Amino acid sequence: MDPASQDINLNSPNKGLAVDQSENLADVPVEGAVGNSANPLPPGLTEEEAEELHNELTKVEEEINTLRQVLSAKERHATELKRKLGLSPLTELKQNISKSWQDVQTSNAYLSASATLDDIAQSEVYKKTQETLSQAGMKTSAALSTMSTAIGKRLGEMRNSPTFKSFEDKVGNLKGKVVGTRGNEDTVSSPTENTPTQENPPF
Repeated sequence: MDPASQDINLNSPNKGLAVDQSENLADVPVEGAVGNSANPLPPGLTEEEAEELHNELTKVEEEINTLRQVLSAKERHATELKRKLGLSPLTELKQNISKSWQDVQTSNAYLSASATLDDIAQSEVYKKTQETLSQAGMKTSAALSTMSTAIGKRLGEMRNSPTFKSFEDKVGNLKGKVVGTRGNEDTVSSPTENTPTQENPPF
């Protein structure tokens, strides 16, 4: 028996028997085969053209995978170089922000907005508004100064009034009594000092 013509499936009932392979293999669809029943050919495309397109697609997909691997290796290499140079992600972010701000400052929109703001600052309306606000600030400052002077004067008058003097005297007397009591505590003798000690206590 030729080993190539034997059924090698150990669970097969035809184990060890010769099998006609031409009959069995014709019914098995080959994965990726062009023109099989699972992938019918598009209209207007021959089997040779479909096979050629399939081969080209396989090559392109392999190239894509190769390019991904190369890109990944290049990114790792770039990261390693940045690490050796001391460029952290934070430093890189600062540089990107700085560059972006410079790009904004040189952009047409920023320049035209800046020119518009300069025009507004030079306009009569802006100058009048600025003058009005300045005058209002000075008047407000003067009013607050006058008010604080009046409040200070009124508090001084209240302090010199007989009612406040009477209240101040009462608080002073109360303070004297409280502080005086605390100050005399050191001189007051304790109850145990006045009690005579007995040589033979009753208990």
